[in-house]
Amino acid sequence: MNTSTHPADTASAPTPVLSVGPLVLQSPGRAVDLRLRVSAPVTGSDLPIILLSHGQGPSHHLSSLNGYAPLAAHWAAHGFVVVQPTHLSSRTLRLDPDTPGAPLYWRSRAEDMTRVLDHLDLIEAAVPTLPGRLDRTKVAVAGHSMGGHTASLLLGARLTDPLSGAEVDLTDPRITAGVLLAAPGRGGDALTRSAAENHPFLLTTDFSRMTTPALVVVGDHDTSPHLTVRGASWHSDPYALAPGPKSLLTLFGAGHGLGGVSGYDVAETTDENPERVAAVQRLTGAYLRTLFHPGDPSWRAARDLLAAGPDPLGRVESK
Repeated sequence: MNTSTHPADTASAPTPVLSVGPLVLQSPGRAVDLRLRVSAPVTGSDLPIILLSHGQGPSHHLSSLNGYAPLAAHWAAHGFVVVQPTHLSSRTLRLDPDTPGAPLYWRSRAEDMTRVLDHLDLIEAAVPTLPGRLDRTKVAVAGHSMGGHTASLLLGARLTDPLSGAEVDLTDPRITAGVLLAAPGRGGDALTRSAAENHPFLLTTDFSRMTTPALVVVGDHDTSPHLTVRGASWHSDPYALAPGPKSLLTLFGAGHGLGGVSGYDVAETTDENPERVAAVQRLTGAYLRTLFHPGDPSWRAARDLLAAGPDPLGRVESK
């Protein structure tokens, strides 16, 4: 067993993980109480926190606290405490389609993460062996697809509420790093007519004040024709249109599933590739480790490994 207390050691052997869920956080004013899964290494102290926001999709349970095991398990095994909420948009909740905010609940999703940070004492106390082991000064948010949109709002992106016409700022300063996986890009004429009509909150996405450091992960085959007319480059907007410091990981041949990050062997992953998932695991963990521990070599080592060999899986650029 690896008993190292150094957090997020992506180069070491994985540590066994304790995963607890569902934890129910009472949430007055929310359509239902917030359900969470918390995954943590069984050893180690001063552990950074990752808030992981699920996407959507046709499956019932991937868009809930029970999804994204390839990411949650890996991050937890390498020294992070991963908190996964079930957002109101999850099909597992079967909410009335007339519930305010339906169907994607863009505002509530971000508020879920703020609620988690507001109640870390309760969450920490509910997980055996976890009390006293969190480093609350090191909090990241990660999200895939619609979860990437949620993460971008918490990192500083803005939009205009299509109902009130008011600019919305959901930035949480307690979150000091982000990982955006296949996240939506800008609005306006980049959207298809269907996306603009059905999801008008996407029309006004503005990354110009998303100043929090973040790694943006995209697939160069992720064209998302149901959402954008710009093709795969649309998903790079959170990197291209936001101020630095930012890094962009482009995965060659990857579609929206980025090789299968939402779950093990899921049928909706059209680009299933275990090596690609392993690269996402390795690079995201290394990025956060080095960001939280300046001078740590994990990020450079992971980038060098990605570029090695005659047939690299992708490329990294930074600004």
